[in-house]
Amino acid sequence: MSNTKNTSDSQESQQSSRKPQRSQATQTSQASQKSQSSQEPRRPKPMEVLREARAQLAELTGMTAESVSSFEQTEEGWVLEVEVLELERVPDTMSLMASYQVELDAEGQLTGYRRARRYERGRADSRGGR
Repeated sequence: MSNTKNTSDSQESQQSSRKPQRSQATQTSQASQKSQSSQEPRRPKPMEVLREARAQLAELTGMTAESVSSFEQTEEGWVLEVEVLELERVPDTMSLMASYQVELDAEGQLTGYRRARRYERGRADSRGGR
């Protein structure tokens, strides 16, 4: 019996000595993956871009974005058209709205914006004819 016990003890010690080696190998591969991914800039997801664009535009203009009417991924980053309430009036259908073209880089940081048009909330879009 003592031989059996010694054999099982030695097997346990061999197995326990192997476990840290496996986890070290796993940790090493995970660390190398992290270092590789930290070298490449992470491209944000579309919803992250939308949220970030609205927040950055609001911070710069002081106006709250109501909606995003256009969203496009480009080689340089992203281009969005954001609808903003510029001047609140009563009744609400007379409030002045504006469409802003917002450009973001590949990481989702705002690089520029411009007002593309201004209109009353209750008016139909005059673009594209009648």
